[in-house]
Order: sequence, then structure tokens, then C-alpha cells
Amino acid sequence: MSPQPTALALLPDGRLRIDWSDETIRAYRPRDLREASPDAVTREKKSHVAERPANELTVLSPAEMAPLTIQGMQPVGHYAYQIVFSDGHDSGIFTYEYLYQLGEPLET
Repeated sequence: MSPQPTALALLPDGRLRIDWSDETIRAYRPRDLREASPDAVTREKKSHVAERPANELTVLSPAEMAPLTIQGMQPVGHYAYQIVFSDGHDSGIFTYEYLYQLGEPLET
């Protein structure tokens, strides 16, 4: 059985801390989670960036320029979380297994 979250907290630097049932603690930067969001909009946006000519620049919206934060997390069944980001994105469902893979070990 995959590790399960046992505690969630936001660290002073804005990273998400998840304590896992296997006694590991992992930290997550909001920007990393947002870019790894497993939803169709994020996947489509990544594919369009890859198709764009190298000399074409992207204009960022004010929301994209502001520091990204995690505004909330909602459990989805007993297997995932839906994360709400400060840019309004909330459509990605992060399974526990996927979240575990994304995090960096946090020394306490």
C-alpha cells in the first residue's frame, strides 16, 4: 500500500509540508505543484509552449507574475487532493502516489 498523508501544513516560506504514513516528511513548492498539475488545461498549455517558435515571447498576466501560493486543499475520496492555487487554478486532482513522487524530502 502506498504511503498516506498524516498531516498537512504550510511552511513560513510558502511550501506545503506533508507528513506521510511511512514517517517521511516532504516539502512542495507551489509553482512546482502548479506546473505538475495533472489536468487537461495544464497539459494543453505545455504542448502549445513546445509548439511555439523559439523567437515568440509570451506575455504574462498579472496573476502569472504574482507569487503563487496554495489557497486550499480538498480531499477527493481517500486517494487524492484537489489543490486551489492563488491564480485560480483548481482543476488538477493530485493522487497520494503522485504527490509523494513530486515532493522533496524535508529534514526536521
